[in-house]
Formats: sequence, structure tokens, C-alpha cells
Amino acid sequence: MKQNIHPKYNEVTVTCSCGNTFTTGSTKGDIKVEVCSKCHPFYTGSKRLLVEEGGQIDKFKKKYKIQ
Repeated sequence: MKQNIHPKYNEVTVTCSCGNTFTTGSTKGDIKVEVCSKCHPFYTGSKRLLVEEGGQIDKFKKKYKIQ
């Protein structure tokens, strides 16, 4: 490989808006993110899946009391 053409690969700190921090490798400096795996609704389980919500047909039948 050619010398002195590759960027330096450093260990950097990733900081989330929720306060969570972790380290990773990057060619950039410190990274700030808005959502991480600790506060994302899908990973924390606070978001309901579409399968649990039921479909549009079920909502229609329930609204108009159709069997």
C-alpha cells in the first residue's frame, strides 16, 4: 500500500442526546448523535409493532360493529 495517503483511524467517543456515551473507531473526531440504541423506541420496546396494533379492516369492523 502507498504510504501517507490513508486517514488516521482513531478511537472516538460517541455521545447521544440522552446522555449515553460509548467509544468506537472513526476517521472523524468525536461524534454527537440524536438517537442511540439505549433511547430508540424500537430497541427499548416502548414502540408497539404494527402487528400488535391490528389492521385497518379490524378497526373498521369494530367501529361499525360488523361481525
